[in-house]
Amino acid sequence: MTVETKPKPLSERIVDPDGATVEVFPLPTDEANLFELMRDLFANHWQEITFGPMVQGAAWEMRAAQAPDNITMFDGYLTVAFGVPHFHICIGAHKGAHNNPVSPELAHHRRTARAELYRRLKRDGTPVSWGVRLFNGKDEQQITVLLPNPFLHPETGKVLKSPDWSRLALWDRLRARWLDLPEPDPVDRSGRGFRHD
Repeated sequence: MTVETKPKPLSERIVDPDGATVEVFPLPTDEANLFELMRDLFANHWQEITFGPMVQGAAWEMRAAQAPDNITMFDGYLTVAFGVPHFHICIGAHKGAHNNPVSPELAHHRRTARAELYRRLKRDGTPVSWGVRLFNGKDEQQITVLLPNPFLHPETGKVLKSPDWSRLALWDRLRARWLDLPEPDPVDRSGRGFRHD
């Protein structure tokens, strides 16, 4: 007797702590793939993205003033530096200093355990925002990268009168590369405006 296994769904809908429905598309969490993803976003699209952690009580929506001058890995930590301003995210094997090693439990806590492309949905099921999120081993958010939004002006962030669907180009490119979905999804172009409900 053979046991049939269903293929894992490409995406799932979850409800974030704020009650928002989010469709998530899981990404690989190994160091090589996460480094490739983050390097691409920050080296090639730094001027298009907004980034920072979004946790209950705080949303850091930062934009880089310049291209990063350094994107490196050391002891499991990705570092993206824009001159003096920089950030670190643990995406790989982390051991700590030779004379002060990190416990396996703390190393697991710090390292990315969940990565996803996501689109936040309105009550009618249409997307209102698109991005990438990384979470550590205790499911605490490490970073959100907000992708260009067709409903928002790229420089002012003000709501546009009509959507600029060309602003989904980076989302479409990420879907093609990371989800093997080369064709744009009509669902992404089904919304009528920007509003969180």
